[in-house]
Amino acid sequence: MELAVTGGRVLLPDLTVERADVLVDADEGVVRAVGQDLAGDEELDASGGLVMPGLVNAHTHVAMTLLRGYADDKPLDAWLQEDIWPAEGELTPEDVRVGAELGMLEMIKSGTTAFADMYFHVPEIVDAVADAGLRARLGHGVVTIAKEAETAHDDAEESIAVAREFDGAADGRVSTAFMPHSLTTVGSDFLDEYVPQAREAGVPVHIHANETADEVDPIVEEHGMRPLEYAREHGLLEPEDFVAHGVHTTPEEHELLAETGAGVVHCPASNMKLASGMAPVQVMHDAGVSVGLGTDGAASNNDLSLFDEMRDAAMLGKLAADDASAVPAEAAVEMATQGGAEVTGLPGGRIEPGAAADLVVVDLDAPHLTPGHDLVSHLAYAVTGSDVRHTLCDGAVLMRDREVLTMDEDAVLERAERAAADLVQRV
Repeated sequence: MELAVTGGRVLLPDLTVERADVLVDADEGVVRAVGQDLAGDEELDASGGLVMPGLVNAHTHVAMTLLRGYADDKPLDAWLQEDIWPAEGELTPEDVRVGAELGMLEMIKSGTTAFADMYFHVPEIVDAVADAGLRARLGHGVVTIAKEAETAHDDAEESIAVAREFDGAADGRVSTAFMPHSLTTVGSDFLDEYVPQAREAGVPVHIHANETADEVDPIVEEHGMRPLEYAREHGLLEPEDFVAHGVHTTPEEHELLAETGAGVVHCPASNMKLASGMAPVQVMHDAGVSVGLGTDGAASNNDLSLFDEMRDAAMLGKLAADDASAVPAEAAVEMATQGGAEVTGLPGGRIEPGAAADLVVVDLDAPHLTPGHDLVSHLAYAVTGSDVRHTLCDGAVLMRDREVLTMDEDAVLERAERAAADLVQRV
């Protein structure tokens, strides 16, 4: 079945905009053509709108939606140890499923079609992805510090097992990764033992790195090298690998990332809220580092809208560089689309023949998007998630005219409210 997205303008891979239709092969999940007067078996109206690639949330913890607004205005270490980790210790598989559904509903409604997620009870998230119709790279997060050796090994082995079992699930829309939490929460001996197993399984490694000074200083003091050099020493930073945050990085580390091909996911809202610092995104771009964009979890953001994240990335990038021309609108949009797809290794991020049919239609008929001098500027600085009219992933329509077709929105909201209240009571 062919679906024609007609009557709008299209954001092309070079970030130019032209009036065109997009023809989608819904059975194969790919774009067949971009051009004038295209016809299909069905039509999706994009009149007055901009057809753009679906956004790629390259780093999040989707089930943390249940902790949205639960613990705010604290630095990272205190926030994790005093609030988040105790709450997560009470999460059941059912809670994770409900939280994941809530996050995916939010992402569909705000134009995200693919995401990378580090969490636990991953089978529940896989099932939610399958039902919601999104695309994802998923992994079980590993923490070994302050654990008995057997428990720590069990955690790492679960991450490898999850990566092996679920790669290719949900009709190929789920990919996996081995996901050690960070360089300071996973011991080097565990990296040495399990990263090679990830290579044997053919899956990438995703890890938090250089998020705060407190994650950098202990490695420098104990090992006499910068964190990303340390990561490389222990088998990380292959071309398919990607790290989250990269806030406190040096030119030498940028050179290492560019040389290895490993990517970085910039999470500006979370970094600002937790006062982690300002990632040198423009410097990374100039060094040739691949950079994607992520929201992090809803407990430290507090939403999963990548349109908000684009604006934050552009604004914070200018402050970090002390240069109003740094991280321009084009760079922010690229990070949220092509950059995110490249960093995570997921299809999508471009609208062209043969590309994955992951796309959204943004409604431009709004006061805050008028006049339309520069639509790429609008995407970075003015569009909000609520401006998304239609969302498609893998050729399937997930949302039409703001109505989500793959999920019962009212039921998801009701279950999430109940699960969050029960969780807080248990904590």
